[in-house]
Amino acid sequence: MKKIVSVFVIASIGGITALGLNHLFEDQPAKVFSQLAYQPPVKYVNMPGATTETSVDFISAAEMSVHSVVHVKTTYGLQSNQGQYFYDPFRDFFGQHAPQQREAPTASGSGVIISQDGYIVTNNHVVDGAEKVEVTLNDKRSYIAEVIGKDPTTDLALLKIKENNLSFMNYGNSDNVKVGEWVLAVGNPFNLTSTVTAGIISAKARNINLLNSDLSKGLNPVESFLQTDAAVNPGNSGGALVNTKGELIGINSAIASTTGSYSGYSFAIPVNMARKVVADLLEYGEVQRAFIGVSIIDLDAKLAQEKSINEIKGVYVKGLTAGGAGEEAGIKDGDVITKIDDVNVNNVPELQEQISRHRPGDKVNLAIKRNNQEKLLTLVLKNKNGNTDVVEKPKIEVVSALGASFEPINATDMKKLGIENGLRINKLSAGKLLSAGIKEGFIITNVDKKKISSMEDIKATLENKKGGVLIEGVYPNGMRAYYGFGM
Repeated sequence: MKKIVSVFVIASIGGITALGLNHLFEDQPAKVFSQLAYQPPVKYVNMPGATTETSVDFISAAEMSVHSVVHVKTTYGLQSNQGQYFYDPFRDFFGQHAPQQREAPTASGSGVIISQDGYIVTNNHVVDGAEKVEVTLNDKRSYIAEVIGKDPTTDLALLKIKENNLSFMNYGNSDNVKVGEWVLAVGNPFNLTSTVTAGIISAKARNINLLNSDLSKGLNPVESFLQTDAAVNPGNSGGALVNTKGELIGINSAIASTTGSYSGYSFAIPVNMARKVVADLLEYGEVQRAFIGVSIIDLDAKLAQEKSINEIKGVYVKGLTAGGAGEEAGIKDGDVITKIDDVNVNNVPELQEQISRHRPGDKVNLAIKRNNQEKLLTLVLKNKNGNTDVVEKPKIEVVSALGASFEPINATDMKKLGIENGLRINKLSAGKLLSAGIKEGFIITNVDKKKISSMEDIKATLENKKGGVLIEGVYPNGMRAYYGFGM
């Protein structure tokens, strides 16, 4: 009975309290809360309220591109004695009928198939120095690729595999790419199979000082990258940057990172630049680089004020090459180049990108400003040698490429070592043999299964050789060894 009374009292107090509070706030003005209508971000797929006109379909672009992007695995020669296949006198007792090899270092990247008969574009840094290049398609078929040519000045390389009827990617037009445009990055990050990420074009004509410059070796790099926030990681190098139509607009090359992994921005070589490099490598085996023959810098507010230039547009000429195309056409120190063939150029990368699409001997029209007055000039571009001739691919001299001098081996030594032929290495310098791990004193008995007795035998075997080379031989202590490297 006491419990019932207690519950009744508590309920009564609660009811009175509620009536009092209701009366207290009854006469207060109402507070209005306004909820803004949801506005979907422009060009996001499947967002509430998004329309067909503002959405982007990544599915078809991904399907069109993923089968045209390949995994590129590279194998490198071992340094010092790591390149040897050691002869083990006990191997036959344990059923080992092949020499033991220490594992060669490998690396990986991506590539883009650009023709149905097996031509593939990738980065130069993906295949540079590799002795073997292996390409794996998205359907897991694998091939050994031939390196047709490389261009360190643009960080591009061209590969070829022996196959037909391959899915390939169509070229887009990187000139038409707009900042803010949606793009896909397709590649093989972290040795994964083909992976697609999405982002936008963040900027164009970026120079990030990525490529090595060495004028003594003819390395005058061209950097005019497309910048994107699509996630690109190690292994994506050489992969495709694709627009929403599934067209190739760039070759992914680098990331801006303090950690080694994606942290906001990545960079791709514009496809219009890549097309010209590929065409040159196919036709000449060497990129035909054209030059205006001027030294140029970006025009900024400070320089414009110093030189009394009324518009901060164009690229400032601060020097000329004697006898160069620019000097012959009438360009002078202090001129400002504003257009190349009706294309506006507002910084050095933009100008370099436009010129990189031409060959020596091509005529180009320049719009310049001199004393704030516009002038039109026509000039004939030249090559690095100051003329308009085709630059031939340098031929590799076999002996210098090997980096060794040789001497014959006498009959006594051959009998002692149990061999019938051979050529002894008496001195090594930088070259293929040293990089492979061969030591001085090694006696080469066979190259690619062909007997070697003289320098002429080596030249005949390796002249015009492309791809892997197998060296067999013996050391003076009787240890047999095998080495492999690429030519």
